[in-house]
Amino acid sequence: MSGHNKWSQIKHKKGITDAKKSKMFSKLVRFISVEAKLSGGKDSPGLRTAIEKAKKVNMPSENIERAIKKASDSSAQMDSITYETYGPGGVGIIIETLTDSRNRTAQDIKHILTKNGFSLGGMGSVVWSFEKKITEESIAWKPTTTISLSDSDLELLDKIVDELENLDDVQEIFTNAE
Repeated sequence: MSGHNKWSQIKHKKGITDAKKSKMFSKLVRFISVEAKLSGGKDSPGLRTAIEKAKKVNMPSENIERAIKKASDSSAQMDSITYETYGPGGVGIIIETLTDSRNRTAQDIKHILTKNGFSLGGMGSVVWSFEKKITEESIAWKPTTTISLSDSDLELLDKIVDELENLDDVQEIFTNAE
């Protein structure tokens, strides 16, 4: 009867939720760090938005303060990079990243795309079919035209998006799939 006690059940669920929280927290710490570096540690709309996002997901205040302090003190350079590609069925994909290593991030994204039979597009190759919308919470790419996909293409697109979202440097992914 091993594995049938209450802790065994809780341990499994807790591990999954803790992994999701950890991934979310690391992305938010990176976002807060960039905003703090841009504002020099002073209060700014971008930093305020980053902090509000962190508080919405119950990120501890100590983690937020540590990220701001570290960004203000450190000389590490964080870059915001947008990658563009065409996915299954000709769907446009925009990948927003925030990274301290352009080469590593580019290689990680190229690896996932190549493994699934796709490659990175050039600058402006996909952006033309999207419109940049600025809201209070974030900047989003809204498609001006959408493309309907077959079930197999939609499944492949979901797989690619899931793999890309698992990369720490990837912040947002936008597609023009219906």
